[in-house]
Amino acid sequence: MFGAKLKMIDPSSALPGRDTAMPVDERHAVFPERRIVPPFPEGLATAVVGMGCFWGAERVFWQTEGVWTTAVGYAGGYTPNPSYEEVCSGLTGHTEAVLVVFDPKKISYAQVLKAFWENHDPTQGMRQGNDLGTQYRSAIYCVGDQQKAEAEASREAFQQALTAAGKGEITTEIALLQDFYYAESYHQQYLSDAKNPNGYCGLGGTGVSCPIGLGVES
Repeated sequence: MFGAKLKMIDPSSALPGRDTAMPVDERHAVFPERRIVPPFPEGLATAVVGMGCFWGAERVFWQTEGVWTTAVGYAGGYTPNPSYEEVCSGLTGHTEAVLVVFDPKKISYAQVLKAFWENHDPTQGMRQGNDLGTQYRSAIYCVGDQQKAEAEASREAFQQALTAAGKGEITTEIALLQDFYYAESYHQQYLSDAKNPNGYCGLGGTGVSCPIGLGVES
């Protein structure tokens, strides 16, 4: 069972999914005046990352200065509009992901990546701590070639820091974003005070600081 979930499904074997998008509350539970679905205010930028269970990952970003709104969903897979149960089965190819909408005048993409690298362990392959399966893999899904170049440069810089600290090799998937499917409403801002302030979060970093300002700048 666990062995199968630690291997990516072949696209031809993925679940068929559905044409209808998952209905989702449009307002953020922590910042109710802000939307979690487009349209967003002009001048904002987006990033999509996967760093294990998306509950704790989303909280990292809504607490980050310069981030305007966040949402959780599924990315990097094959099944259109999957449900949480389908993603958990390992039969969709998706990883749990966070949509980060940020103000580039207040926080750079490089700083978004710094928060990403430092708040999980990107060396664990198809898992994050005790959470096992392809849905928990580390990933950066880039909005355009510039983000991809920055992500690859930051991976190289952080790998050097990890190696110096005696840590392993980064397994993070870096690819251009194809689709981001919103997760069910009950997952959105799951660890907020309004929903589950004492909910489970198994997220943990390596304790290694990610250098920024190296490689490609935003």
